[in-house]
Amino acid sequence: MKILLTNDDGIHAPGLAVLEKLARTLSDDVTVCAPAEEQSGAGHSLTLHAPVRLREHGGRRFSVTGTPTDSVNLALRKLFPEGMPDLVISGVNAGENLGDDITYSGTASAAMEAALAGVPAIALSQAFRDNGPSFSATEGWGAKVLAALVKLTMAKRTLVNVNFPALPADKVRGIRVVRQGFHDYSRGSLVEATDPRGRPYFWFGLQDAEHTLDHGTDLEAVEDGYIAVTPLQLDLTHYAAIDTLAAQFAEGDGS
Repeated sequence: MKILLTNDDGIHAPGLAVLEKLARTLSDDVTVCAPAEEQSGAGHSLTLHAPVRLREHGGRRFSVTGTPTDSVNLALRKLFPEGMPDLVISGVNAGENLGDDITYSGTASAAMEAALAGVPAIALSQAFRDNGPSFSATEGWGAKVLAALVKLTMAKRTLVNVNFPALPADKVRGIRVVRQGFHDYSRGSLVEATDPRGRPYFWFGLQDAEHTLDHGTDLEAVEDGYIAVTPLQLDLTHYAAIDTLAAQFAEGDGS
């Protein structure tokens, strides 16, 4: 099995080192292609107005001067001339990607880019809390989660988003397959300050954003000490609204 690894925290991120160890429990054919610098919050952005450079670090490890999407896009086109990889795994992100955070996540977006190219894709994220960063849950449970997911036949344009709780591995309560939850971003923080030249600046934060802990969501699962496994689809069409919209426009066109 040919596996491509990427992330949004950068080529030197500790979470990527954790992911490399996990991937090698599945295959010896592992390629890494990740951003040269941290790209957290980059979402599904693609660099269009500047050149992107690829640097080799040895041992099938590469960095890209661009976004997570650039990294996957370039890797698939340049590093796999004889055919696509069998799997793309993105992560392990330093911090959870739960609920609608997925829309901002470079980790999830890298997996989305692979899914758009027809390659099975998984995004892995590790929640942190005030006691500091620890990948214990991922290190203890990641191989088990991945071993189950690689047996899955994924539908086209889908991916799997996995979040590990901020707990030691022996405190994790198990695995839940759940739906995407939602946050209340109206309460997200905004810090306003002045730089040394007297000019105002703003810094966005999510510290005050509230979780909507509906039953059966990824937010609830991680809060309860479980690993959250969520299948995602890239078709954003709201099918329930199609007939209503069509009827609305038909009223005025004389048909």
